[in-house]
Amino acid sequence: MRALESQKFPSFRSFRRSKKSKGSIDVLQIHKVDGLSDPTDIHRQAPISLSKTAMLETPIVHVQSIVPAALAEFQALDLASELVLLDINSLLIAKIPEAMYSGYAYVEWYVSNAKQSAAYFQHSLGFKPVAYKGLETGSRDVCSHVVRNGDAIFVFTSALRSSAPEGSEDKETVDAIHSHITKHGDGVKDVAYYVNDAQTLFTISTEAGARVIEPPHTVQDEYGSAVIARISVFGDTVHSLVQLQDYAGPFLPGYKPPKAQQATIFDDLSPIELIRIDHCVQNQGWDKMVESCSKYSRMLGFHKFWLVDEKDVSTEFSALKSIVMASPDEVIKMPVNEPAVGKCKSQIEEFIEFYDGPGIQHVAILTDDIIATVGAMKLRGCEFISVPDAYFDNLRERLATSSTEILESMDELQRLGVLVDFDENGYLLQLFTQPLSDRPTLFLEIIQRHNHNGFGAGNFKALFETIEQEQRKRGTL
Repeated sequence: MRALESQKFPSFRSFRRSKKSKGSIDVLQIHKVDGLSDPTDIHRQAPISLSKTAMLETPIVHVQSIVPAALAEFQALDLASELVLLDINSLLIAKIPEAMYSGYAYVEWYVSNAKQSAAYFQHSLGFKPVAYKGLETGSRDVCSHVVRNGDAIFVFTSALRSSAPEGSEDKETVDAIHSHITKHGDGVKDVAYYVNDAQTLFTISTEAGARVIEPPHTVQDEYGSAVIARISVFGDTVHSLVQLQDYAGPFLPGYKPPKAQQATIFDDLSPIELIRIDHCVQNQGWDKMVESCSKYSRMLGFHKFWLVDEKDVSTEFSALKSIVMASPDEVIKMPVNEPAVGKCKSQIEEFIEFYDGPGIQHVAILTDDIIATVGAMKLRGCEFISVPDAYFDNLRERLATSSTEILESMDELQRLGVLVDFDENGYLLQLFTQPLSDRPTLFLEIIQRHNHNGFGAGNFKALFETIEQEQRKRGTL
């Protein structure tokens, strides 16, 4: 309990929204619990649950009153209490070795047309085709196109039929693809991790409550073998746990190298060189952020790495809260967002509405030359958000009083609209694409780091204001 000794533990509170309209709360019912001098008292009284509804269903002792409350005071106290529980849950999980994870394996998208989706990433982001599964390889019901740039791997998967025959090994997959596209549109289904022991991690996660999608099983072909398990922690998103043993093929067993492609005009353009997936961000609905983070803690051994709330990330109209969860050795980071109360509908609420639930909002890809990368992507037709010149005027003023030196040309960063965040240790450069489909849901981030492990907190306000301009155009603010 050493990690908790220095913290002040507020009285535990739970609540129910009595009315919510456009993100506003009219009345808050607050249940206050006295006598929790030791946070472990919470665990002794009842199993820890971060679902506020579940909290209300659990017997609560010493309820003093149910009263209206000032919103700001409520939010601060409630979030503080939940973060205490998140830290407690981190202490209760089974020990997962730091070397369990070795990074993102791939991100799989369920899409209506895998061939065209893969082609977009090849033409606009410089990815190269590396593997394929479909009719030509013996897959009769599902096709997948795998593309790669650096160590960033994306898999685009589509159904080949409206339904698979009874007895087909891919029947559940075909049904899941159609269900996903009908509900969410094209989007990320699977955020896969490379792990060193898929069986052990699967056992820990499922005993902690993770939903079983596929138990650990060995797959093999002429290139070797791999052990793969699949679980779900929240919503419709799944996580494949991929343990490569002696595999030397183009991707995973069951996939074949793609057909040789003819030369195109894109071969004459400047190459786009990416490094790897930096992080994947999920959006949660109202009051689900800490619950989701708690699941990552209990089920996958992740810990709280970084957080911001509506005091840090807000504009005149909207706000958000965010917690970044990280694997034990911090090679994998998964930020989790939820909306906060504002005058208008935030980008998080817009995502939840059009995605029809929680899911992956964006995938960030690391580069070591964002000026060249973004410039080449724009030349290939990739659309990014527009950052106003006023942002760079303010940035120059802040840098003038800072010891941080930006090595890149500020004029070039402004020309391309690249955002800059910095602290006393270093800085990061980032830019976000427009949504990749007509639904205002999933997009990409290009990021470059210079001794800076943050997530652009200094840019959140400017980013929100820019996205609010896009929301106005869509009529969804």
